[in-house]
Amino acid sequence: MTRFHRTPRAWLAIAAIALVGLALYATGVLAFQPEHLGALMLASAVPGAELTAVMKALDTLETKLKTWDEKAAGELKTLGEVSKDTKTAVENLGNDQKALAERLLVLEQKGVIPKNPDEKADTSWGAQFIKGCSQEERQALVEGNRKTAGFTVKNTVTNTVGNTYSDRKPGIVGGAFRRLTLEQLLSTVPTSANAVDYVRENVFTNSAAETTEGNVLPESAVTTTPVTEPVATIGHFLKISKQLAADNAMLAAYINLRLRYGVDLRVENQIWGGNGTAPNMSGFTKTGNFTAHGYTAASLTAAGLLNNRFDLIGKMIGDSELGDYAADAIVLNPADWWSMRLTKDSQGRYILGDPGAAIERTLFDRPVITTAACAAGKVGVLSLGQSGTFYNREGVQIDMSEHDGDNFQRLLITLRAVRRCMLAVERPAAVRYGDLVPA
Repeated sequence: MTRFHRTPRAWLAIAAIALVGLALYATGVLAFQPEHLGALMLASAVPGAELTAVMKALDTLETKLKTWDEKAAGELKTLGEVSKDTKTAVENLGNDQKALAERLLVLEQKGVIPKNPDEKADTSWGAQFIKGCSQEERQALVEGNRKTAGFTVKNTVTNTVGNTYSDRKPGIVGGAFRRLTLEQLLSTVPTSANAVDYVRENVFTNSAAETTEGNVLPESAVTTTPVTEPVATIGHFLKISKQLAADNAMLAAYINLRLRYGVDLRVENQIWGGNGTAPNMSGFTKTGNFTAHGYTAASLTAAGLLNNRFDLIGKMIGDSELGDYAADAIVLNPADWWSMRLTKDSQGRYILGDPGAAIERTLFDRPVITTAACAAGKVGVLSLGQSGTFYNREGVQIDMSEHDGDNFQRLLITLRAVRRCMLAVERPAAVRYGDLVPA
């Protein structure tokens, strides 16, 4: 807070005048009254009183300006223009504000607002703006010859914890990132179309047989179904401040990484669980894209097997091989895999190996793919090489724009990430899926 002090010399002058007046009053030369002392003191304090009056008037004026500004905004919204009376009132208030500013300048020149000789140079935003933005620029703005006048204010970085300084760890401490695996294991081809058409074989009746010379060969039959899979568009956006994009490239790069990762994560989820209803992809577990394993607890017991997850997976692998689609992968939720990894035999020994041993994630010589895209309590056994093809229309595209909604007024920038791709499950018989522990 700035304090205004009257110099001791001024108070000595007031005291001397008061003593002279009292002496004149005592001798009867002057009809001096005691209240005249207050008048003298008030006269000496006029500059300070004027400063208080100016500051009070400025407060009142600024309140009026805010009220009229809100009224002008309301008229502009409802009527499409500001009324003449409102314009006149705002102009008059502006003139009054200018007059009060001139009175403040005069008081400062008179020394009513003293400057502390120990006070450092004024580095406030206002002082920097006046120094950095020329009078010509500001005058051109007032006269309408230019739209903006600006100056970059220099901030001083300070440490509020005394004179201590903290260490700076390089980089950004990010959040969780899932290891994405499904897409990398699929056969991937590019496409330039918005949809992919293919013909899926339904039933193949093989009537091939030995035939003696001169006899008619047996006829085989194949039934097919035409399928059209549209390319899915997967994307999202987020907003960051303009200052962030300009001043912290490292953080902006981190956000770009999050945008890209978010799209690829959604693609992974859609590859396995997309239900095919627009705008979703047609994933492996969509109805019609897989063959149910068909086992129940009773059927496993009847086959002399245990309902302990292991036996079921073994049967699914055997069924796949029996159907000429040798399985090359097992898909499990991470929680289910670790439940199996911690399974012990009747003597308390871990079935899949000691905890200290380096055990690969395999079951029956098939690699286990753990992903949260697979729901807990479900299992998939499939031939990734034969079951389907992944079509990539466009890789992840990152775009940045200031012209989105009210970004310009709010100093924001919109970052957008979009990718276009689809999955064609061409052989549902190569995918077996169902409950990990059947009822």
